[in-house]
Amino acid sequence: MDNFGVYIHVPFCASRCGYCDFNTYTPTEVDTSHATYLEALGRELELAAAGAELPEADTVFIGGGTPSLLGAEGLGRILGMIRQHIGIRPGAEITTESNPESTSPAYFDGLLDHGFTRVSLGMQSASAPVLKVLDRRHTPGRATAAAREALAAGFEHVNLDMIYGTPTETDDDVRATLEAILGTGVDHVSAYSLIVEDGTAMSRKIRRGELPPPQEEAYASRYELIADTLEAAGYGWYEVSNWAKAGGECRHNLLYWRGGNWWGAGPGAYSTIGDSRFFNVKRPERYAETLAAGRLPVAETEEITPEIRHFEEVMLGLRLREGVRRGSVTGDVEKHARAGLITVGERIAVTDKGRLLVDGIVTDLLASE
Repeated sequence: MDNFGVYIHVPFCASRCGYCDFNTYTPTEVDTSHATYLEALGRELELAAAGAELPEADTVFIGGGTPSLLGAEGLGRILGMIRQHIGIRPGAEITTESNPESTSPAYFDGLLDHGFTRVSLGMQSASAPVLKVLDRRHTPGRATAAAREALAAGFEHVNLDMIYGTPTETDDDVRATLEAILGTGVDHVSAYSLIVEDGTAMSRKIRRGELPPPQEEAYASRYELIADTLEAAGYGWYEVSNWAKAGGECRHNLLYWRGGNWWGAGPGAYSTIGDSRFFNVKRPERYAETLAAGRLPVAETEEITPEIRHFEEVMLGLRLREGVRRGSVTGDVEKHARAGLITVGERIAVTDKGRLLVDGIVTDLLASE
């Protein structure tokens, strides 16, 4: 089994952002005892290694939620568990997400001491009004300050996430965010269009008329603004929503997009091992109770059929700059090639024009098979 990854889900947040529908919990919703969580997590990794022949990890990614709430010591303890039960290969990429408001120079020093090689910071925007609409807690300058602290500590690989398309956002807000990002010197940028999910605080505010709906017609122009600005500054796109300087690509996410294998540990995490995909229970208390009883906390298992694997190869692969194997697509590629949306050779890949329409291209290609 090549290119094996480990994903760890930390389900705790100090507060809930208005747009978020991830499996996260605040102190008012569940017992956010880090000790209980870490004990259960260690037990899951132990049972995983005992029940399957897992190779050492090429990549580790700790996400959430807010992993930085555990502090460098808590995150270091997680790495120790992975090393003990699964193993981490020399030269592995080891990433943790972090919220800017729960980081400090000492925190980044601690991460390096424990073996982390990469940090991903949630910036979202440099605009105070936009951050307020998103219910983000950090001030506009904190994310870029945290990125500089991480770089000063010695991290070579630092990512900043941004979101575009927030209600009330302007093109100038996007330009200011990009200017702030470029001023830090980070080697990776992720930019995601806002999706208003049902059940979130933001969707309720829009439904009540307290916020205008996102301006979907502006998404394309803002994406082009982001792409043009980053690419002019030396960041190459390698996935539709991700740009990096040479060598700064996120190896763990590439493992997902290329159909690799990984074990996902923590409440709500999911794993893909061979032709099997399985999902953990979501509630932290049930997760801990199941592991205390000596059982893996799997809530659902799904077989990855050839049809599912083919769908995912095309759907995810066409989002990558490298594209997909020519033989993996049997739909009407020539129509999209004539429209200048894809290139066809040994591999099929979207053009710059096609990046804006990749979801529709995938749907059409699969429908025409």
